[in-house]
Amino acid sequence: MTDTFPRFATLGDNCIDRYLPLGKAAVGGNALNVAVHLARTGEDCSYFGAVGRDEAGRWTRSALLDTGVSTLHLQELDAPTAYTDIDVDEAGERIIAFEEFGASALYHPTPVDMAALAGMDHIHIGWFRGAGALREALAAHGVSFSQDVAVNPDAAGLEVGFDSVGASEALARTALHRLLGQGCKVAVVTCGAMGSIASTGGDVAATGIRALPSVVDTTGAGDTFIAGFLSAWKRRQPLTACLAAGRDAAAETCGHLGGFTQPLRTLSEESDRC
Repeated sequence: MTDTFPRFATLGDNCIDRYLPLGKAAVGGNALNVAVHLARTGEDCSYFGAVGRDEAGRWTRSALLDTGVSTLHLQELDAPTAYTDIDVDEAGERIIAFEEFGASALYHPTPVDMAALAGMDHIHIGWFRGAGALREALAAHGVSFSQDVAVNPDAAGLEVGFDSVGASEALARTALHRLLGQGCKVAVVTCGAMGSIASTGGDVAATGIRALPSVVDTTGAGDTFIAGFLSAWKRRQPLTACLAAGRDAAAETCGHLGGFTQPLRTLSEESDRC
């Protein structure tokens, strides 16, 4: 790994987030959101994933390019671009009403993709069925990996494992020890209103939340936290500074609709998926 300019890649899911009550749509997905926010911190980041040969796929590619993410390894497949319908339940809580995984579910890196991934310093893996095999195939190349275990539960062999629990110190400590026990070199747990904690097996670093005047949307806040943390960690910042970087980035994401600032579309504009 270079000390100054690490090469990042994110691999896995993308989708169109469709906010049904608002009639709006935004580009999103765990791996894609992390890529966008890494690029926005000034990191060199490439996205590896798949979209359909449809308008949603073209929109996704454009959003990545507009935010400085390389799309050289973005595949186009004969399947619809993934989408997620986001609704609100009777208690006013956001819920996932429906998910179509589409092209994201069919993604598999080509030999050319694998050669490019072998030259990266760090890869964050989003929702991807072949995560374990990918890590094993690239293990000899000195690439480090991170995953959100809420998206991909297998934490074996990760440099950084991320988990999320509620505002409970007991649950947070349990999650932290579970990640370390599974072999993560760095375990990171976000704890809602309590903030976040992290450890490499010794002392536990912690930071609180950043107060906000209002929260517009939490979609993608966890992905933003991951990007902020990883950027600081790969530049050898102390754990507390890494947590603060993730916290501050995530707070900004909560101030707007969607996983990152972008021109939104109405659902009628997005509905032409052919």
